[in-house]
Amino acid sequence: MRKRIQGTAVLLTALLGIAACNQGGATGGAASPTQPPQRGGHITVLEDTAFAGSWPSGLDPATNTTGGANLSQMSAIYGGLFLLTANEDGSGAKVTPNQAESYEVLDDGRTLKIKIREGITFSDGTPFDAEAVRFNFERDMKSTCSCKPTWQLAEKGITTEGTHTVVLRFRRPNAAAINNFPIANVNWIASPAALEKMGEDEFRLTPVGAGPFKVVSNKLSSELVLERNPTYFKKDRPYLDRLTFKAIGGDQAAYQALLAGQAQAYEGMNTVPLIEQAGNGGRISVTLQPPTSPYVVQLNTRNAPFDDERARQAIYHATDFDAIAKGLFKDKYPVSQTFTAPGGLFHHPTVPGYRGPDLAKAKQLVQQAGGITVELGTLGNYVAKQVMTALQTQWKKAGINVTIKDYQLNTLVQQFNSGEWQAMLQTAGAWDPATGVGVAFRFSSTSPFTGVKDPHLDELLADAAATVDSGERDRLYTEAGTYISDKAYAPFGLAFAPANLAAEGVYGPGLTTKIPPLAVNAGVLWDQVWRAR
Repeated sequence: MRKRIQGTAVLLTALLGIAACNQGGATGGAASPTQPPQRGGHITVLEDTAFAGSWPSGLDPATNTTGGANLSQMSAIYGGLFLLTANEDGSGAKVTPNQAESYEVLDDGRTLKIKIREGITFSDGTPFDAEAVRFNFERDMKSTCSCKPTWQLAEKGITTEGTHTVVLRFRRPNAAAINNFPIANVNWIASPAALEKMGEDEFRLTPVGAGPFKVVSNKLSSELVLERNPTYFKKDRPYLDRLTFKAIGGDQAAYQALLAGQAQAYEGMNTVPLIEQAGNGGRISVTLQPPTSPYVVQLNTRNAPFDDERARQAIYHATDFDAIAKGLFKDKYPVSQTFTAPGGLFHHPTVPGYRGPDLAKAKQLVQQAGGITVELGTLGNYVAKQVMTALQTQWKKAGINVTIKDYQLNTLVQQFNSGEWQAMLQTAGAWDPATGVGVAFRFSSTSPFTGVKDPHLDELLADAAATVDSGERDRLYTEAGTYISDKAYAPFGLAFAPANLAAEGVYGPGLTTKIPPLAVNAGVLWDQVWRAR
């Protein structure tokens, strides 16, 4: 099979029905722009220290261990071979070539050829060509970052053809390879010459890419100051002269800073009362992104008590996400029984035979299991902590002893890597389930972020990621969702996506318009963000 896709080719967009999402789009504040984008100006973007505002290992694609959280910083510096962009009619989204000009999927998905756009240079003046991309791919695949793609490459799986074509050869078909790029470290191409000149320690602080902005200064997990890249390959962009990212300690502090004029944007607001307040204030635009990742209670089946299926079934029957969605969030956020959500591909909200809330059954199972004591952890943001507290209350009614703990991103990763955890409230899913923090990230036996080791589930997920037939992928993901439910591996919950806030007069795709989130936050197209004067 041979498939050639040029320019803004659509991949599987017919399956994406964002219009059905309960969250809607911009909810209030500044009006849509009444003038074309303007050049110039500077904005400061705030990022929560618990997630995107943490980049302790720097911003080198091969050594940044939190790359999936740092999408904005990475894309501002490096741009990207591919981008996830919204369809013009608002019906969904698509992956579009950016620094790549086109791509070909060959051999029923076993070969991927990427043609690099000619004429691009890194901001140090060196060529952005196939050899530079090949070098980055090979280096990135050795990374410890969870944003590294799970490619199963053949021998000599990364090669070049001529000066502007990179060829990937997989051991088995990989239908999701292109969809994976916008969330993966291989999308961000670093200058090999700058890396060699600086060395890794210096490069991670002042990296050099071919994106819309260049690094002026970088204080790890504190402040990143960028300036316009005059050699950027899109000659009329970026619109801004300067872009600064600052870490801030949570939603309340960020909201107050926006009101005080100390910043012009904030990514990833989770605090629902503040979202409502900002949307009604008139001075700030609030854009609720379509959800792609439902919450999931991960159960570590390798450790007690959840190596006992009766304990897992008890959690299912003790959990009522519909009540949480209604009581805490006024039914604003849809509940899913599987790893997909309305903003992503292959979404089906219910699973046949899913174990629903049944307090009497939960109590019976707790007794049969000899009692259940569990520590439930999560990433420390508003929605997660609210949901976790509600789960603690529900589970205690079933006789389950629960302690709760919230983590910063780095310590959360360490806890998963240790394997010494029992239950985690996380998100599971992505725009394409086979990419990024998708279903395999939480359920594949080889992932450090899984509590499940099941060869049959591995096979289902691998087959779904491999097949190039979208209908067959849909069937396989539906089967995988049913299997997870049948085995009581992890109950799923409400599909929440955070809001982006922008001051009056600031506009841009993904910031003030809807683009499905890639890894919790949407992938803002920073070269198109502008500020009215």
